[in-house]
Amino acid sequence: MDKLILIPGLACDAELWHAPLQALPAHWNARVTDVAERSNSIEDMAGRLLAEHAGPLVLCGASMGGMVAMEAARQAPARVRGLALLGTSARPETPDMRRLREQAIGLFESGRADEVLRANVPFAFDRRHPELKALAKRYLDMVLRVGAAQLVRQNRAVMARPDARVHLPALRCPVLVASGESDSLTPPDCAREIAALVPQAELHLLPLCGHMLTMEQPAAVNALLLDWLARLP
Repeated sequence: MDKLILIPGLACDAELWHAPLQALPAHWNARVTDVAERSNSIEDMAGRLLAEHAGPLVLCGASMGGMVAMEAARQAPARVRGLALLGTSARPETPDMRRLREQAIGLFESGRADEVLRANVPFAFDRRHPELKALAKRYLDMVLRVGAAQLVRQNRAVMARPDARVHLPALRCPVLVASGESDSLTPPDCAREIAALVPQAELHLLPLCGHMLTMEQPAAVNALLLDWLARLP
């Protein structure tokens, strides 16, 4: 039986997938992986995922989880039957983002994670969302639960991520690419780039949506996923 593996983003856990898990049919045997909490690189996260879940896989990754999904497809293309990539990028880290992450890591390591996160959480969402305050609290609670040590480790993994654009044109599985139209952390151009590189890709841009697609627009994301899964060969 095929397995659907849901891969959280940076410093996220199963809470990120609350809405999809309520909607996915039981026959997909959907599971949320925690490999990001036990690995130091995107490559190792993907390798652990493949080792821990046998057989054919459908991978759905959000943000950093999408990077892990693309790397797993590179490592084991014959095993990956489909990729759903939400709010992610195939590009390597830029020098400017590397400097910003290094600064943030210094603050996390000095015990100032709560301060940094509270100042930056609103940037993860569309500022016009009617439930922005509640969404920001839910997201902040999740990241603080994951903890500063994981923030440091996973940021370093993202900083050293491979350039997935090199291997994307060789993918032969169906790929769903989705992005929030107002995503300021991973702009929609990143999604457009992935969709342009992959032979069997379809692209969807969600209105009134920033970086946290499954939290901001759960009904729209569920509809996209269910329709796409139903069409997998």
